[in-house]
Amino acid sequence: MEKVVLVTGANSGIGLALCERLLTEDSQLRLCLACRNMQRAEAARSALLASHSKAHVDLLHLDVGSVQSVLTAAQEITARYNRIDFLYLNAGIMPNPQVDFKALFKGLFSRNVINMFATAEGLLTQQDRLNSDGLQEVFATNLFGHFLLIRELESLLCLAGHTSTIVWTSSSNARRSAFSIEDMQHRNGMEPYSSSKYASDMLSLALNRHKNSQGLFSSVICPGLVMTNLTYGILPSFFWTLIMPVMWLIRIFTNTFTLTPYNGAEALHWLFVQKPESLDPRAKYHSLTSGLGTNYTQPRQMDIDEGMSEDLYSKLIELEKIVRKKE
Repeated sequence: MEKVVLVTGANSGIGLALCERLLTEDSQLRLCLACRNMQRAEAARSALLASHSKAHVDLLHLDVGSVQSVLTAAQEITARYNRIDFLYLNAGIMPNPQVDFKALFKGLFSRNVINMFATAEGLLTQQDRLNSDGLQEVFATNLFGHFLLIRELESLLCLAGHTSTIVWTSSSNARRSAFSIEDMQHRNGMEPYSSSKYASDMLSLALNRHKNSQGLFSSVICPGLVMTNLTYGILPSFFWTLIMPVMWLIRIFTNTFTLTPYNGAEALHWLFVQKPESLDPRAKYHSLTSGLGTNYTQPRQMDIDEGMSEDLYSKLIELEKIVRKKE
């Protein structure tokens, strides 16, 4: 039976690299690219079919930052498929990133340079805004839209006698210090991206507690430091041109600088060939690349407050009820 795999944010970067790797692993799967920009989605589909001419690649319009788009897309998915085997929640945004250049240049010449680039701790802030649904844009796109999609697709994800897997693309920038359960949308902070990624880590743990008995399993990955459109948007292009040789040099001494989308998708691909029941719900699975260019996956325990993860799950369900009343 062909596997049904849906990937959000699949038209470029890690999402597109994952799709290429999945089709190489299993040419019989039915792959759905769920994207906001359909022109780019068409281009991604054409690129995949150029190397996998017999592949079954579907397109779906989905803006996870819009409640209405999520609900409409979920209806379309339910009409197309009778189950979902893998749901890769990869779409994400980091709007208006602001870099502390003083901290950046200081860090370049310190022992902390690897950790600085890997986590952006003390280096990066963002300016968030409200979207048309009245939600904080980063929270809506990186977390809530995906949560709402899961809720809408439970009939396809929780089937008797069948296991399904959700995989969240998280980040090493996910930090407990950036998240507050009293301000889960991060309205009052300057690190909405970090907050949303820590929240997705917690939500994954809560989903396992609530849904494992129904055959649904959730995992979290970190792609490492990857050069994607999101990454390139953090600093001016000339700066990346200057420091890229340094970063390739640093990669010899650290395994977290995966750098390419193909390498960054390693853990996402690795999870595709694992039995979900055997995975650790408290682990984040890291894509790593050795100095010699060998890719591998390594689990690392997450710094998660289980009580807070349950509170987050409950708050998201309450928010879901509120937004549904508005639709």
